[in-house]
Amino acid sequence: MTINLGLEGKVAVVTGAGGGIGREIALALANEGVSIVVNDIGVSLTGEGGSESPAQETSGLITQKGGKAVISNETVSSWDSAQLIIKKAIDSFGKIDIVVNNAGILRDTIFHKMDPSDWENVINVHLNGSFYVSRAAAPYFREQNSGAFVHMTSTSGLIGNFGQANYSAAKLGIAGLSKSIALDMGRYNVRSNCIAPFAWSRMTNSIPSNTDAEKERVERLKQMTPEKNAPLAVFLASEAAKEVSGQIFSARLNELFIYNQNRPIKSIHSDNGWTAKEIAQRAYPALKSSMTPNDRSGDVFSWDPV
Repeated sequence: MTINLGLEGKVAVVTGAGGGIGREIALALANEGVSIVVNDIGVSLTGEGGSESPAQETSGLITQKGGKAVISNETVSSWDSAQLIIKKAIDSFGKIDIVVNNAGILRDTIFHKMDPSDWENVINVHLNGSFYVSRAAAPYFREQNSGAFVHMTSTSGLIGNFGQANYSAAKLGIAGLSKSIALDMGRYNVRSNCIAPFAWSRMTNSIPSNTDAEKERVERLKQMTPEKNAPLAVFLASEAAKEVSGQIFSARLNELFIYNQNRPIKSIHSDNGWTAKEIAQRAYPALKSSMTPNDRSGDVFSWDPV
């Protein structure tokens, strides 16, 4: 049976599309006949500097193959500029059908040494940026009674990692944002899903590799190239995923994952309520075996990618 993805003639905004995962998603969507707004401000991994070159390179790769692409160099981290990103799609192609929230920066620092500016800048790009761009597209999705959001979350937020309180909080927040969009806009046939990508890119190139264990982990990560995430993003943006919303997935080399989401797993009852001492004496021993260990992403995904 031939599957029709229904993407021909659609219009997508892909943020952070100047390289890495964003570029591969933009190229893969363009190969399916999607017109692309290539959004990237060309900054360093930490959000410094700025250049049009990365977005121009991605746009050139698309147009060289006969695809349609325009460049947007506005930042996702403010409401006004996010409006301009979506306006670029409307002015250039007449509509917007797909938003891929991929733009991001890293400011990794152990929590007790993290500067407030490191917190604010990461939250502004990842979490606020995902909200601003999605919110700017929402009226168009509502009016046309269709649309697809694909957001990038991370196992750093879903599971945990050292030195990434800002990034982890932003990425877990994106999962909550995506679920809320799925609930609020489902009546307008708008879908919202997350990908927790695995890829060796600028975002993972800063991972420490000092110990033997860290070096081994980095070598595994290097096998997971950015394009491995693109097919999943294309599927979630397509009509083939019209019944998929509010979900979280991963692509890890040749593996695909779907994640469970927070639900109560065990409860205990007391007819007269609880005191702190009773919780310590009765509730804590009963609940202890169900507590989630403080694992890192690498502890959970401990086997070699296949």
